[in-house]
Amino acid sequence: MKIKNGFVVREIAGQSIVIALGEATKEFNGMIKLNETGRLIWDMLSEGKSSDEIVKRITDEYEIDADTAGKDVEVFINTLKGANILE
Repeated sequence: MKIKNGFVVREIAGQSIVIALGEATKEFNGMIKLNETGRLIWDMLSEGKSSDEIVKRITDEYEIDADTAGKDVEVFINTLKGANILE
């Protein structure tokens, strides 16, 4: 799983915002605001990391159990799939 080409994160007033560029704007013309954890997940997906790798990193960095982190990552990934942002 990986973020499709044409989607980038920009920092605007201290907030991470995902926008589409070029051809990607034909499928997605909105924006997504990311919190700190969302940005971590986004960056790891951009690197082609697996869900398991992402969950491991989240549990290492935050005080959260693997089950909760796994469910949160799944929701995030399903949201991106629904917006056709993942390949």
